[in-house]
Amino acid sequence: MAKYYDVHPDNPQPRAIGQVADSIRQGGLIAYPTDSCFALGCQLGSRDGIERIRVIRQLDDRHHFTLVCENFAQLGQFVHVDNDVFRAVKASTPGSYTFILPATREVPRKLLHPKKRTVGVRIPDHRVAQALLAELGEPLVSSTLLLPDEEEPLTQGWEIKERLDHQVDAVVDSGDCGTEPTTVIDFSSGEAEIIRKGAGDTSRFE
Repeated sequence: MAKYYDVHPDNPQPRAIGQVADSIRQGGLIAYPTDSCFALGCQLGSRDGIERIRVIRQLDDRHHFTLVCENFAQLGQFVHVDNDVFRAVKASTPGSYTFILPATREVPRKLLHPKKRTVGVRIPDHRVAQALLAELGEPLVSSTLLLPDEEEPLTQGWEIKERLDHQVDAVVDSGDCGTEPTTVIDFSSGEAEIIRKGAGDTSRFE
């Protein structure tokens, strides 16, 4: 059964955040809030966690997982960013954007797009997610909590707990965080290509 954590949206309780981080370090899979809907998250090196996300969402090997990072310095450890792309990404973070970029050797092979050797990265503008990332000290491997054959992500913590009780280890609830996923911008060619229009404004990339 999943543990349920009711976390304050503006002042996340350190004890709860610490317990969730410990669960992740022990190989756990969590559902947690971001600035653009709930996500599934696991530790960077957790093969089991990644496979569990694939099973829950019925994903194939072409799916771009996202490394959710605490800050720009951390993000820079996992992707190659040239000067022009650096300015564009820096100006849009933290925020509701996912950027697809060439991966560094720090990224486990299982997370890479099999042909492009790219990975998605983002920095959320959400206090609970930020508190969790700060406590963890490394990115979370994440994917939007969108279940197969459903048009919108789950938005209520209690419903996530009810439906995924035996598939995740913890549910972090800090209230409704919306149903619109991130805007996805592919910079792998050096030019901005809008892959998905979502919660982030696309005007600067058009």
